[in-house]
Amino acid sequence: MRHAIEHIPVDRADTSEVRGTVTLVFSDRHRRRIRLHDDAGDAFLLDLPHAVRLADGDRLRLVDGGVIVVRAAEEPVLTITAAGPIATAKLAWHIGNRHTPVQVLDDGRLRIIDDHVMRDMIVGLGGVVENEIAPFDPLNGAYHGLGGAHGHSHGNDHFDHDDHDHGHDHSHDISHDPAHAHAHAVGKPHDH
Repeated sequence: MRHAIEHIPVDRADTSEVRGTVTLVFSDRHRRRIRLHDDAGDAFLLDLPHAVRLADGDRLRLVDGGVIVVRAAEEPVLTITAAGPIATAKLAWHIGNRHTPVQVLDDGRLRIIDDHVMRDMIVGLGGVVENEIAPFDPLNGAYHGLGGAHGHSHGNDHFDHDDHDHGHDHSHDISHDPAHAHAHAVGKPHDH
């Protein structure tokens, strides 16, 4: 069986021979070690040193040479339009405050995974929401790729479960730079 041992981000130059593609929905693109099948149906073992959020266009280096290219599968998403750039920025803030991954489209609209709670919140804030079936390739967080400098987890990654009750407790059992603080609700900051 082929063995993929290195993640190569889409923005890093690589001229390796492409030996296949693997198309995955967003919830299946945060992995470390798993047996997968490429788009031709051939099995391979993904065996990375640590879990990585795979983006559309990333490559997985095979032990015997060559790469498998990752593709974002089409899935149910909400595409969000706001009245202008300020309204879009406000919606993006509210989405981020819920720790929900968001994609910023080339035309400035926002996209999130289909979620009825988020839909209701966005409509309540004046956004226009369109249900679509499309690839979802959200932004990485500001601390992504900094050697785990932030590692911010509440014990449940929102994109890895089917429970849509986002009213979870924001207590942390991790330590950070004491200067780091951010608000989770209006006027309710907490420090780590």
